[in-house]
Amino acid sequence: MDWFAEHWLDFLGWGGSALLVTSLLQTRVLRFRILNLIASLTLTVFNGILGIWPMVAMNIVLSSINLWFIMRLLRQQHDEAVFEVLETRPDDAYLQHVLRVFSSDISRFQPDFAPATLASTPGIATYLVQKGTETVGVVVPEIEETTARVRLDYVTPRYRDFSPGEFVWRRSGLLVAKGLDRVVTPPGMVNAYYEGLGFHREGPSYVLELREGEKA
Repeated sequence: MDWFAEHWLDFLGWGGSALLVTSLLQTRVLRFRILNLIASLTLTVFNGILGIWPMVAMNIVLSSINLWFIMRLLRQQHDEAVFEVLETRPDDAYLQHVLRVFSSDISRFQPDFAPATLASTPGIATYLVQKGTETVGVVVPEIEETTARVRLDYVTPRYRDFSPGEFVWRRSGLLVAKGLDRVVTPPGMVNAYYEGLGFHREGPSYVLELREGEKA
């Protein structure tokens, strides 16, 4: 304990520096900002104790910038004006390009998804979720009468802290306009986020009653 008491300031400096480097390795925009904020605050304290005021000023500015971006990202998280849903054809060239680029990442979460079968499968609908010109998600339901069965609900790594698929399931009205009543996810989806969108558990799957969501 005496040794730690003598070197705690070193730990604070090294810890803040390590956290700063770790933040720069993040692909997720929100996680990057949060880790960078914590690192900047830690280094503000470290440099303040040592009396290195130019570094204190710089880290205060960085903390303020990170806090502003975090608040902005959280406000945009469920904003229909920020995320737009575009319906495409299953054989659309751009859609197929996105699926190829992220194929290895998609297979981590839904290993049974086969993009090559989309165009030949009856009842397939395909949606791109856009943030400006950037594609942040792909949603593929298979329509069976009044039920949409989720074949793919994918979010790109940069927006993995968000759930842009919600704009297809609950906010865009696209599925209700097609006369659908329910959305059913496949069993065993990895990192499923559906409970926060009003889905409920039915065995190994999640189910959303679209008409109930419309009334809510």
